Amino acid sequence: MLKMDKLTKEKRSWNMSRIRAKNTKPEIILRSMLHRKGYRFRINHKGLPGKPDVVLPKYRSVIFVHGCFWHGHEGCKDYSPPKTRTEWWINKIKGNIKKDKENTKQIKKQGWQVIIVWECELATKNREKLIKTITNRLN
Repeated sequence: MLKMDKLTKEKRSWNMSRIRAKNTKPEIILRSMLHRKGYRFRINHKGLPGKPDVVLPKYRSVIFVHGCFWHGHEGCKDYSPPKTRTEWWINKIKGNIKKDKENTKQIKKQGWQVIIVWECELATKNREKLIKTITNRLN
């Protein structure tokens, strides 16, 4: 038997409207880490495909911060398709993945380095390792 949503359609719609496209908590955490290390950057650059979350022009690099659910982070504890409207969600997430690949390809064609950071990598215990990985890629 299919488990139904416990929220009303209106409440679910309100919840979904609160999900941000930019200035998310993971993005703010990453930007703070980069700033503390002395990196200066632009955010949500409209001139590049996919409007990268962080653009480091000096290093000709961009960083996308992907939410594990929204971008289908395979093998991650934070990603599993919902039990209701599963087909719709899987198609939505596959579309996001396809768009991510296309944006990455276009940005690389323009001579930029693309770094993907997953939301789960920004967990407190992973942050030092992550910032070292990013700084190594930039330098």
